[in-house]
Amino acid sequence: MTRSIYVLAPEGLTGKSVVALGIVDALTREVESVGVFRPLIKAGDTPDQILSTLVHQPVMHEEYDEAYGVTYDDVRADAEAALSTIVERYNSVAERYDAVVILGSDYTDHLGAQELQFNARIAANLNAPVALAVSARNRTPEETAQLARSTVDALSKQHASTIAIIPTRTPEGDQGPYVHAITTAFPDVVVGTLPANRVLAAPTLGAQVQAIGARQIAGRTDALSQESQSILVAAMTLPNVLGRLEPESTVIAPGDRTELIPGIILAQRSGAFPPLAALVLTGGYEVPESMRKLIANIPQDLPIFVTDLGTFTTAEKLFGLEGTMTSSDRKTELGRRLFSENVDADALLAAMRVDRAGIRTPLMFEYQLSEMARQNKRRIVLPESGDDRILEAASAVLRRGTAEIILLGDQTEVKSRALALGLSLEGAEIVSMEDPDLVERFAAEYATLRAKKGVTLEQARAKMTDPSYFGTMMVHLGLADGMVSGAVNTTANTIIPSLEFVKTKPGVSVVSGSFLMCMADRVDVYADCAVNPDPSAEQLADIAISSAATAVAFGIEPRVAMLSYSTGTSGKGADVDKVREATEIVKQRAPELKVEGPIQFDAAVDPTVGSKKMPGSEVAGRATVFIFPDLNTGNNTYKAVQRSAGALAVGPVLQGLNKPVNDLSRGALVDDIVNTIAITAIQAQHS
Repeated sequence: MTRSIYVLAPEGLTGKSVVALGIVDALTREVESVGVFRPLIKAGDTPDQILSTLVHQPVMHEEYDEAYGVTYDDVRADAEAALSTIVERYNSVAERYDAVVILGSDYTDHLGAQELQFNARIAANLNAPVALAVSARNRTPEETAQLARSTVDALSKQHASTIAIIPTRTPEGDQGPYVHAITTAFPDVVVGTLPANRVLAAPTLGAQVQAIGARQIAGRTDALSQESQSILVAAMTLPNVLGRLEPESTVIAPGDRTELIPGIILAQRSGAFPPLAALVLTGGYEVPESMRKLIANIPQDLPIFVTDLGTFTTAEKLFGLEGTMTSSDRKTELGRRLFSENVDADALLAAMRVDRAGIRTPLMFEYQLSEMARQNKRRIVLPESGDDRILEAASAVLRRGTAEIILLGDQTEVKSRALALGLSLEGAEIVSMEDPDLVERFAAEYATLRAKKGVTLEQARAKMTDPSYFGTMMVHLGLADGMVSGAVNTTANTIIPSLEFVKTKPGVSVVSGSFLMCMADRVDVYADCAVNPDPSAEQLADIAISSAATAVAFGIEPRVAMLSYSTGTSGKGADVDKVREATEIVKQRAPELKVEGPIQFDAAVDPTVGSKKMPGSEVAGRATVFIFPDLNTGNNTYKAVQRSAGALAVGPVLQGLNKPVNDLSRGALVDDIVNTIAITAIQAQHS
């Protein structure tokens, strides 16, 4: 399984890119392949500078175009669709690498307060633990720790977990108080620092020139990619200027102080003073011809620029300019060194290896459904091709490769309607219900199966004019692996044919309907919420065992709670006795299952309540499969949770049949139909 880590900051200009670079470097010494992914970038033709730097590291073998998710514009247009795209694009990267370093956004494009929350949602949906970079610049250790606290709280609310906190831009040689403050506040996370460094924070000369709209009049023309480490405003006499020169500094001088030019050039030629980045002349003054001749005839390579801006405005713009980690070898090597010297990379990698509670957000689960179905494609028949939603869902399934699709209907009519809707049904099989060979074959089979009920061949032919019967017979005879219906037909229309001749699995006495309840951070199974009004103890046990099998099919560890109004042995009465008896039947028939009952809902779902009411139980407080004592309770509970907790209810999933047939709500949305097709395909893999 691919390991991942989300490098995130609560604000811009923190140095988180150096953290990402350091983690990439550490991972390459432990795993064979490392990928990088940036969920959010700015729109435009210019590549994201940091992402470009990361993918072009010598150890990387990844293309830029596959390493990002969406743009800020995409998020503003439709945040939920953007998040879905991010999940999809990330997973296409993750499946090719042993580890992926995910780099959060830069807070440069006005998403405002939503940006941290959106990053947190991404981290949760990618199930990636967070390495948090918090800037200590102009903050005390206590203020830095407080920023970390508020950020971790915001992440936790979105179910994103934090495994490392790294104060960045700490005063060089004075990191200890920051480490102490963070460790005190977060004793269970990895803590390191990245001390402030002038080179890492330095902008390039090219960025400075662009910021002030300068034009070059002399010197090297290939210096724009080099860093400028400081700014000096030369509004003083030459001797005072010379005494303040610093290495790789950009000197700003009024354009009418031309006497400074030869002095600064000579200082550079002499070798007695630090090498400068550039000289910028302000005010837009033309350099006198005599001075131009002097500059041109003195061998020197100091870049000299002229800007129309005044000295104050130029200085203000350049002092406010900060650099990012670029493709400069100097910066990347320095970043690697600072990270390795100040962050315990082994501890961080060990924290990444820790198995975490499997967070499964609704978006993540929907993606996983498609992936599970895609791994072993099954043929799903859709009898209701006259409904536009069915055609839209079929087109989406075919495009994603989730399943093979069979549509019942007239080929010309189905294709014409798809064309009118702008849909592609390429790859779908369209089967006519008037095909004489199929009608006769299906009728004969139905008449044979229902002979004891007195069904004649003529009556069987009449039954095969019903799309639900025709589609179910295709499943029965192996011409399809499963069926999805109910967008137009009633639940009874969908289920009755399967009960007549698909039948239940051996040892199962009853068909039941479960819902996959996608909470904010997990997926549970609720049953029976759709079929049986008042199941007996034996039937309730069947429902529990079938629901546990459903959980396994969808990657959920089954811990079965047999629900009642009483927990353990405290309650008495016919209703609780039924649940107690059903629990015992489950234990006898499926001794490998973790099952508890009777148990109240709060004791089943809340660890604190569960530990008090049923101490030592493997299910109490940790249940994943919830079995309701009757349909009234089950149906109302799933709807209450769906509406009040904002859960995504996927289903009903019909369980207990020999082959999968699933029912849709007549108000089903296209996404609901797509999910149900995926569910049916996965069930078919296990039937």
